[in-house]
Amino acid sequence: MAYRVLFVSRAERGFKHLSAEVQDRMISAINLLTEDPRPAGAVKLAGSDNLFRIRVGKYRVIYAVEDDFLVVLIVEVGHRKEIYRKADKKLTRDFLLSLIKQKLQ
Repeated sequence: MAYRVLFVSRAERGFKHLSAEVQDRMISAINLLTEDPRPAGAVKLAGSDNLFRIRVGKYRVIYAVEDDFLVVLIVEVGHRKEIYRKADKKLTRDFLLSLIKQKLQ
């Protein structure tokens, strides 16, 4: 089953600020999440029940997986130096579900 990838607006803005080369590599990595949202190398973030991260060179993609809706929600995208400062690890499952439902409408 293929998962659908959705971006939170904050992650979308962060993605647009990256160079074209980095964007291409990110897109490749994100597309792989549609088939396997928890690939080898994906790490569950400490202090969070539902956030994972994948590495793309010096950049990171922080995302949540919602198996009930077959959705991968990209929460944050950015350089490794800054990404963990910005990422809100306290995103609750209810909040993420409300974002997913809003995006699916």
